[in-house]
Amino acid sequence: MGEFEVHRVRFFGLVPAGVRCLACQPRGARLALARTDGAVEIYNLAANCFQEKVRGPGRAGPRRAAPRRAVTGVPPQVIPGHEARSVEALCWAAGERLFGAGLGGDITEYDLARLCVARSVDGCGGPVWSMAANSSGTQLAIGCEDGSVKLFQVVPGGIQFERNLDRRKGRILCLSWHPSDTHIAAGSIDILRVFDVSSGQTIQRVMVNYHVQKVKRECIVWSIAFLSSGTVVTSDSFGRVQFWDWERGTLLESHTVSSSAVLSLAVSEKEDSIVVGTSTGATYQFQLLPVKMGSLERRWVRTKPFQHHTHDVRAVAHSSTALISGGRSGRRGGLGSLTPVPVRLTSAWPPGLDAQLVIRPLMEKMQKKGYDAALRKVTFPHRRLVSCARKARLLLFQFSQHLELWRLGSTNETGKDGEVLPLCRMPEHLVQLKSKGPEHIYCSCISPCGSWVAYSTASRFHLYRVRYERDSVSIKKVPKVPKLLLPAYQLQFSSDSGNLFIASDRGSVHVLQLLEPGGCKHLHTFRPPSGSPEAVYLLAVSADGHWLGAVSGDWAIHVYNLKCFEHHCTVPTYNCAVTALAIHPVTNNLVIAYSDQQLFEFSIPEKQYTAWSRMVQNLGLHRVWLERDSPITHITFNPKKPSHILLHDLYMFCILDKSLPLPDNSALLMNQSTLKQLPETARQRQLHAFKICKKFQPLLFADLLDENCLVMVERPIMDIKTQLPLPIQQKKFGT
Repeated sequence: MGEFEVHRVRFFGLVPAGVRCLACQPRGARLALARTDGAVEIYNLAANCFQEKVRGPGRAGPRRAAPRRAVTGVPPQVIPGHEARSVEALCWAAGERLFGAGLGGDITEYDLARLCVARSVDGCGGPVWSMAANSSGTQLAIGCEDGSVKLFQVVPGGIQFERNLDRRKGRILCLSWHPSDTHIAAGSIDILRVFDVSSGQTIQRVMVNYHVQKVKRECIVWSIAFLSSGTVVTSDSFGRVQFWDWERGTLLESHTVSSSAVLSLAVSEKEDSIVVGTSTGATYQFQLLPVKMGSLERRWVRTKPFQHHTHDVRAVAHSSTALISGGRSGRRGGLGSLTPVPVRLTSAWPPGLDAQLVIRPLMEKMQKKGYDAALRKVTFPHRRLVSCARKARLLLFQFSQHLELWRLGSTNETGKDGEVLPLCRMPEHLVQLKSKGPEHIYCSCISPCGSWVAYSTASRFHLYRVRYERDSVSIKKVPKVPKLLLPAYQLQFSSDSGNLFIASDRGSVHVLQLLEPGGCKHLHTFRPPSGSPEAVYLLAVSADGHWLGAVSGDWAIHVYNLKCFEHHCTVPTYNCAVTALAIHPVTNNLVIAYSDQQLFEFSIPEKQYTAWSRMVQNLGLHRVWLERDSPITHITFNPKKPSHILLHDLYMFCILDKSLPLPDNSALLMNQSTLKQLPETARQRQLHAFKICKKFQPLLFADLLDENCLVMVERPIMDIKTQLPLPIQQKKFGT
């Protein structure tokens, strides 16, 4: 990096969990996603495909550029998983309410404001394999291990059991309501059934493998859809997408799209397009097209194949403008049979490899070809999973159920720009701190001095005192931690390691004072003057310990005075989510990055935007910068160079020099390595505020250790692939 010595860290062993199921909000803009570790994420497809909440009413913000799509996210949009809670199905009901069900047998409603489980009800049918809501969102149907389909009424404050439909042998793997809410189609092993909702009786029974000669293995109906025309669409383990006339029980069409299983299926709201996902990583689109020009007769035609995944596509969704798919790894051989439910009721699938969410806009739905029609992918979680103790040169890595503390390596050598220096001391794994119980870790943090470590789960907050004596490390839990409103959504230590700030729900932030030799006490709880139902998800503390910035789920930014424990001001409301913020150590200016890639600088002492920030909004940022599809996730500063702002996303590290002019759209935002290859005169012509480095990818964390030293934490995709099962091998032409 030229002016910096860089610690390039590649030993963070994060393996992202695969995508288990997807649910598009009917006639809405949100997408719910469940992963194989039980975590649930919420994306807003209308707000730049951003992983965020819907903002509540607020004051009008400053004028901004036109919204840009960015498949990105911010920490609070994840409801962490639970070892005893798998999520096999998600669905929206009653408009804004989200429900999940899984192998634990419970139906769970999620609190999307507090990002936690609101309530759970026993399904009373064993493990739940499928769930669907009727078109009005007033009823839920679940498919259970015992072969029953159960109906629940959605009522204010929960759900109530209504009745059982006709029970038959065999687990119910998939469900779909007819749009009129009068019938339900259910898929099982070798068979699909149609139920009359009013009587609860089975009125049609179809053997899906009837037309297969000499069947020697069972046929699993993985997914099902009930169209308003009366056609039932199924996908199965024989690699087929089939269309059935439910009244006659006859096969209308059959399309073999894969040599292995077709695992997932979704239909557009207009019922003119279907997307399916296979165990070979391929996705296919079917469209209902006229047999010939001007004809009223229409048939389903496989029109578009896509290969965005390498492993199982276990979940697909179809929005009004895009095909959405989620990848995960599976058993080789096309998932020909279901294994018994394990005693430990987690998902019966191995960890995901191709754990990415892919959003592919439909070109025919786009008004013009451009950035909005580009493919978008999400691979890594958009939460802070790494924290740094600058003074002690330690890194804390967060996993689902444990933390790892590492000491960075060191060197005595010096070299030229780009040269790799030999280490005189290798990186050292100091401590692995395991979380007890089934709850996954929400957030974690290490103090700048490295002497304190804190983390939180859904119901517990833990604080530890760490001591270093020569080559040994001892860690001791702090007893009698104050009882706080849990869970904590973000943790942040002060720069002097004397205080710990805990982001909580309803806009509150708790302040703990850390005591020697190993204790703490509650000092104060900040709350916004007007109140807020949303949780706080981002914190920023000034280096002088005077100011605290807090961002809540309604996108409001509140600034508090830590000396007199008072609310200082509120940053003018902006109609995009905040992805990162930090307070400058010299000027106490608050630098804010938003989901549409806009940058603002707000003077805390003067309670207004700075002159530089107003200039940025008047001139506008470079088009290439605004069209980036990865959010700024971290901001820091170099105290020796007050005009520099250091920030990064998943694919680039940038030094923003405020003393230099902003580039116009005719300038090139070039990578620094490319810029160095130009002649001196050409480099001078390209001189502007943005110095961009794309050498480190995927970049999960970057921070300044001192004025001359950076730490970069990468997670190469190939390192993940070497740890996981091989995909299903496919025969390729000519080999």
